[in-house]
Amino acid sequence: MKIVVVALPGSGKTTIMNFIRQRLPDVKIVNYGDVMFEIAKQRFGIQHRDEMRKKIPVEEYRKIQEEAAEYIASLPGDVLIDTHASIKIGGGYYPGLPDRIISKLKPDVILLIEYDPKVILERRRKDPGRFRDVESEEEIEMQQQANRLFAFAAANAGESTVHVLSFRGRPESRPFEHAEAAADYIANLILRSRQKS
Repeated sequence: MKIVVVALPGSGKTTIMNFIRQRLPDVKIVNYGDVMFEIAKQRFGIQHRDEMRKKIPVEEYRKIQEEAAEYIASLPGDVLIDTHASIKIGGGYYPGLPDRIISKLKPDVILLIEYDPKVILERRRKDPGRFRDVESEEEIEMQQQANRLFAFAAANAGESTVHVLSFRGRPESRPFEHAEAAADYIANLILRSRQKS
């Protein structure tokens, strides 16, 4: 089974993936941006991931996206693909899963995870290792809406199902509660798929 997991930067996807590793250590977890970064580092001398969307021309960015998709599609077994449905480039939104990419990945599920914008802002403030642009709650909400549209469009092109896991209006009663709930949801998708095989 291939599952594409999409959420905004600062949503805690890395933490979710770490919980998945604990529950299902045989599942391959691939960060799409990391694969692209390795390619961009070799070709363009990019020093950190956040430079990619600012320094690489769109045509070259597209080529890197395709090369990364081909590599990820070749991975056997159950694969989780950590990526973004939309990328902010030049003041607009670029599709993270355009038709030419999703048709190479061929995921079974696109899982969209959403949060209250203020939760994402707070998480971003606590992550000093990334060089993100400062955004307002309104800008974060706008990109979450863009993510929904892009995720459904990608699912149509890839003949995938879309699952929306929303933590809006659900404050955490303990640290990492949302990440654990998301990991459980993903693990259950994989385990149900294995039972059918």
